Amino acid sequence: MLAPNRPSPDAHPARLILTLSLAATVGLGIGRFAYALVLPDMREDLGWSYSAAGFMNTINAVGYLVGALMASRLIQRVGWAAAIRGGTVACVAALAVCALTGNFFALSLARLVLGIGAAAGFVAGGALAATVAQSRPERANFLLSLFYAGPGIGILSSGLIAPFTLQHFGPGSWWIVWWAMTLLSAAMTVPLFLVRIESGARFSEGSHAAFRILPALIYLAAYFLFGAGYIAYMTFMIAYVRDGGGGAAAQAGFWGLIGMSAFVTPWIWRRVLALDRGGLATAIILGTNAIGAGLPMLGHSITWLATSAVVFGVAFFAVVGSTTAFVRFNYPPEVWPRAIAAMTISFGVGQTLGPIVVGAITDALGSLSYALNVSAGLLALGAVLALLQRKVGPKVSVP
Repeated sequence: MLAPNRPSPDAHPARLILTLSLAATVGLGIGRFAYALVLPDMREDLGWSYSAAGFMNTINAVGYLVGALMASRLIQRVGWAAAIRGGTVACVAALAVCALTGNFFALSLARLVLGIGAAAGFVAGGALAATVAQSRPERANFLLSLFYAGPGIGILSSGLIAPFTLQHFGPGSWWIVWWAMTLLSAAMTVPLFLVRIESGARFSEGSHAAFRILPALIYLAAYFLFGAGYIAYMTFMIAYVRDGGGGAAAQAGFWGLIGMSAFVTPWIWRRVLALDRGGLATAIILGTNAIGAGLPMLGHSITWLATSAVVFGVAFFAVVGSTTAFVRFNYPPEVWPRAIAAMTISFGVGQTLGPIVVGAITDALGSLSYALNVSAGLLALGAVLALLQRKVGPKVSVP
């Protein structure tokens, strides 16, 4: 793995990190998650089963996994700026393809490219953001949290646009929503070309220090279950709201609450993320995530749905931060790249399998309620496993 040089001390860290977060806004917040907003209309108009609908997020997750595994080589070959900008532009182009065709193969290819582009932008942007944040040790956690708010911005903005666009243009207008998402993403990509990114930074080869999988195997399994559980909720929840009679306002409100939760995450979980007790922090956050995913089972009322969105969203955006904290607490810096890569692979496999497996279960049993049951169950099991994870190395001082 590779690490960028530290940015110049006169850089504006918050502004730069917020700009870098736009790569995550486009690639994940819009590119991955906005699909849930148009899924019901696409499924009805194109005659898809829930398995086929889930496959579209599965293939996107495959692309993300491939992109994450290739990211370091890509960055080394083309540089940080090109990886971030190129990955985001690829996402915009793939979104345009989603607007141009209803062909299942072409849409699958577009979702695959979206995943690859999102991974390139997110991994490169996240690594650079982490380096920028570390240049201000007293504010490092807050500054890094600004980058991870990027997907929340995409979820919030797409949630304010897609449901009302579908309502205005009527059934079969999913392609118009994709055009709207393409234009929104293109606008959000512009600042990435206006800010100075350290594209000429030298690369330093990561240490060959070994990351031993066995001591962290339980934790990796927990992160796998999070990947499978969260994506099932995020893929099918809007369909569940719509099936329960929720119109455009209800869908936009639900999705917007998830997105807005990203902005309060750093303050809510600050003390939990500071816990240096094995997998305890992740267990607490994943348990909260499971509760949020399970709340819709109590009823279709606005109260339950709104509470579910808030509880799920607040925890959802913190899980990645908890895994980063786990790595930083339990391993010396030279092992961080390999440990984070292992986490990414485990998570990526989980979110690849989750949508299509849950979609198949829903097809077999005939109700989206089962999708939420499986989602909540996977997240709860992940919390239990994380709770069993003990510290795996000597105490490491974290800047």
